[in-house]
Amino acid sequence: MKKVLLSAGATAIAVCASVPAYAQADADTAVVLKQIEVVANRATDKTPVAFTNVKKAELESFNDGRDLPYLLRMTPSVITTSDAGAGMGYTSMRVRGTDGSRINITANGIPINNSESHNVYWVNMPDLASSLRDVQIQRGAGTSVNGAGAFGASVNMLTDAPSHDSYAEISGAYGMYNTNRETLRIGSGLLGDHWSFDARISHMGSDGYIDRASSKLWSYFTQAAYQNAGTMLRFIVFGGKEETYMAWDYASKEDMEKYGRRYNPCGEYTDSKGNTAYYKDQKDFFTQHHFQVHLSQVLGDKWRMHAALHYTDDFGYYNQYKTKRTLVEYGLSNFIGEDGEEVKKSDLIRLKKNDNGFGGGMVSFNYEYGRWDVTLGGAANYFHGKHYGQVAWVRNYVGPIDPMQEYYRNTGKKFDSNFYGRANYDISREFSAFADLQYRHIHYTIDGASDNYDWNSGAPMALDVNRRWDFFNPKVGLNYRNGGHRAFASWSVAHKEPVRDNFTDGDPNHRPEAERLFDYELGYTYDSRFFSAGINLYYMDYKDQLVVTGQLSDTGNALSVNTPSSYRMGIELQGALRPCNWFDWDINATLSRNRIKNFTEYIYEDEWTNPIAFDRGDTPIAFSPGFILNNAFNFKVAGFEAQLASHYVGKQYMNNAKTEDTVLDAYFVTDLHLGYTFKKLRACKSLRLGFSIYNLFNEKYFNNGYCGAGYYVDGGEKVIYRYAGYAAQAPTHVMANIAVSF
Repeated sequence: MKKVLLSAGATAIAVCASVPAYAQADADTAVVLKQIEVVANRATDKTPVAFTNVKKAELESFNDGRDLPYLLRMTPSVITTSDAGAGMGYTSMRVRGTDGSRINITANGIPINNSESHNVYWVNMPDLASSLRDVQIQRGAGTSVNGAGAFGASVNMLTDAPSHDSYAEISGAYGMYNTNRETLRIGSGLLGDHWSFDARISHMGSDGYIDRASSKLWSYFTQAAYQNAGTMLRFIVFGGKEETYMAWDYASKEDMEKYGRRYNPCGEYTDSKGNTAYYKDQKDFFTQHHFQVHLSQVLGDKWRMHAALHYTDDFGYYNQYKTKRTLVEYGLSNFIGEDGEEVKKSDLIRLKKNDNGFGGGMVSFNYEYGRWDVTLGGAANYFHGKHYGQVAWVRNYVGPIDPMQEYYRNTGKKFDSNFYGRANYDISREFSAFADLQYRHIHYTIDGASDNYDWNSGAPMALDVNRRWDFFNPKVGLNYRNGGHRAFASWSVAHKEPVRDNFTDGDPNHRPEAERLFDYELGYTYDSRFFSAGINLYYMDYKDQLVVTGQLSDTGNALSVNTPSSYRMGIELQGALRPCNWFDWDINATLSRNRIKNFTEYIYEDEWTNPIAFDRGDTPIAFSPGFILNNAFNFKVAGFEAQLASHYVGKQYMNNAKTEDTVLDAYFVTDLHLGYTFKKLRACKSLRLGFSIYNLFNEKYFNNGYCGAGYYVDGGEKVIYRYAGYAAQAPTHVMANIAVSF
């Protein structure tokens, strides 16, 4: 792969130096038709919410293939995780301590969160950043959204606008752990003054820092657009395919001391000779396609309309070697082994599969006249997901077994609709009032047999979930703008329904309930040519918040339980200094207090049985650090640019009981990015070379993990034990990248 990239780079340089130049417009000349393109969930400087915009140039600067969460890591209150340890493969992000299932993700206003888990699996959309125009992160309840409720943030992504001029770009990256990315982007430019076409194809791969945590990823983006004076019609298709070796079991600190920090317990078993071996196909396979149609239309001087239809099709499965599994749980009979003994448990290989379809439509009307800016809109979506498991092989099995014997099957269906009205009214030149009223209805069902076995009935646990929720989410606020000054105050209400795992894998004695959030925000910013500063205070008051227990479900998702009363409160600070045109300094910090009031911990003997309860009082919420700091020194001189970026995350408890022996220690990581862009070359618009050193000071740290607890009876005494796994991250490692634009 190194030779391929070096050859491609040398060829590109040679071509650029020898062929006559051709005209090519940059991103600023792209025809966006902002006067008619409406993305209803975007905040502006009149919206009383805390938000950050990340522009395309920032995404492109050092995009070497790491997932989007890592490109957004330097924004306020954001922390990221990586199962493979190097930012490619399975990654996630948290905002203000809330996990990914509470962050509403949209692409062009279309929901991206999975309807059942509410998570976004970025590994299914690798290199999406190469096709994004910009990203807006709204912290807190934000504005009314489509799809999963926002309980920590909303991430609103806009894909590339149709380009006015034709273009082509080839880019690639290579670094340690055989990490690589190859991307081709092309665009037709405007054809016949109306039509344009854009496309991207990418391949990415990595061996991963963690042993065997490899990933093979492919993705694409295509767009056809029609535009005239008052109309824009866009057809967008994007998606990806991934093959990833599992690394989500993590490793205990004891195992790391024995086998090293890169130890991966996934797929481990003992072979017939008694040796430790690893199943080579302990992998996750998934393919996902997103189809979108957008129509933006001017309706006179005051009205604009935006409508969209969408459909997401995905299918995938993961392949697991499981040791000493009870056969009856998999619909298999016990058998007599070679030694004449009855075998009730054996090693086996199982596949768990998902086959999902998600579609719907949305429409919004915007009225802007005088002091009023009003948006009315709504959306309706339907999800249908099939979940089923198959047994592919059983060690030494005697008796009939189908090649792919099915042992459970269930179906999830979800209808989700919402209607909202939002208005900004200019009270005066400086003051404006904001109101946002949303009604949301959800009907969710799960029918069939679970992958969990019911020992009382002697069959897979029956699933019969039929729940309806009706939520009213009002938001009000005031905004002040005068010169470089902006201040706002807001109060918002948000609700969120439980996720699938809360029903299928959670404690059956504690029925999951919907959550409610009262979000209070107060902010001030000042922006001038030479410096900017901002402060945002928030208090997020929860009723029945579903907080993670620290444990993982069988699919690697975090398990949660309702807590009657909890809160997150904090101060977000931002600053930037621009003393000259070649240097700027950006810094932001979050100081927070995240607490559960009067938390009760339940510890079970085995699989939700025989619980014992402990009153822990007020405890920190799991995975919610009290301090986060981002600092970046940025240099730009002619075609040279450099960034020294540092990221500090404070101590995190991995459960809600404040146990000191299961924590993620604070860590401080610094990355160095260097780049140089050659322009005005004879054959191409530009040639950019980049080099990054990640974890410059070789910090040994963990950014994710899990923990659990149980007890056993010894001499009549209940002995409590705790266990934990940690996601070790890569030490100092490097990546180089090249991009040639025509």
